[in-house]
Amino acid sequence: MFKVPEDYRITEGNFKSDQRFGNNGAFPIMFESYRLFIIASDGAGWEHVSVSLKNRCPNWKEMCFIKDTFWGEEDCVIQYHPPKSEYINCHPYTLHLWRKVGENVIMPPKILVGI
Repeated sequence: MFKVPEDYRITEGNFKSDQRFGNNGAFPIMFESYRLFIIASDGAGWEHVSVSLKNRCPNWKEMCFIKDTFWGEEDCVIQYHPPKSEYINCHPYTLHLWRKVGENVIMPPKILVGI
C-alpha cells in the first residue's frame, strides 16, 4: 500500500505541500549518514517516487529503504530501464520506483534469480 511519511513532508518553500496533497509531495529523509531527497506522486494510475542525492545515485540499500518506507515490505515495485531514445534526465543522480495501481507486478520464478 502506497503511503507517505508525513513527518518528513516539506511544508514550506519551493517544494511545499501538506496532507491535502495526499501522496504527492517532497520528503527529505536521512538514511544512515545521507540525506535522500524523495518526490512522491500517485497520479494517472501510477504510484511513483524519485530518489536523489546531491553527488551520486542512490545505492541498492537506500532504494530498498525508500521502497519499504513508501510501500509495504511485501509490495513489489519496479525500476524501469526504458529505451535510450526515451530517456528523460532532469537530475543526474536520481532513480525512480513505480507501481501501476490495481495491477500485480509480474516477476520471474525465483529459481531464475538464484538458488
